[in-house]
Amino acid sequence: MQKTILVVDDEQDIVDLISYNLSKEGYEVATASNGTDAVELAQRMRPDLVILDIMMPGLDGFEVCRTLRQDPSMQSTAIVFLTAKAGEIDQILGLELGADDYIQKPISPRVLLARVKTIFRRGSDRVRTETVAAPEVLRIGTIEVNRQNYTVKIDGKETFFPKKEFELLAFLASNRGKVFSREALLRRIWGESVYVIDRTVDVHVSKVREKLGKHGNRIETVKGAGYRFSEQG
Repeated sequence: MQKTILVVDDEQDIVDLISYNLSKEGYEVATASNGTDAVELAQRMRPDLVILDIMMPGLDGFEVCRTLRQDPSMQSTAIVFLTAKAGEIDQILGLELGADDYIQKPISPRVLLARVKTIFRRGSDRVRTETVAAPEVLRIGTIEVNRQNYTVKIDGKETFFPKKEFELLAFLASNRGKVFSREALLRRIWGESVYVIDRTVDVHVSKVREKLGKHGNRIETVKGAGYRFSEQG
């Protein structure tokens, strides 16, 4: 099935260049030049991937990403930031909001296409792996993790988890008692082609623990080794 990609940037020459190269590879491409239009178009067409600039008039890219990740119908849509903002804080924020990748401008069309293909391939691999590895609904005490609709219920109350936090919780919870290093979690959740730092895992673990509330201590830090989801609550 043909993949659909939404390209969002307020610089028309960048939009034209990216769109041209994606179309040549057989992707169906739509475009938007501001955040407000991007949200409306994404919710209407539900693309497989959104390539998103950060610095735009109206809603910036971070706000667009946050809005899309809060929409249950958009949970399966991959989001990639393509931006000139090179700061580590911006990168961590983008990933915290649920982006699948953070790419700095300038980047050659050929490299961008390779990253796009990797994201689609990683998504397919993850679906195949998770289908075999764990049930769609995990119940650990009063915690319920539903992989089918990306929802988490804690003590009967639904709590919103951005995509990466959800995947981190689901992966650790489905492998209770096993210790995973930061490097292993980076590869498993963010993929081989995404260049993020170890601290990204620590930040996400901290946020997951906070949202789990009194159950946050289920995610244990194993000194010098990594993290695990404890067998006992």
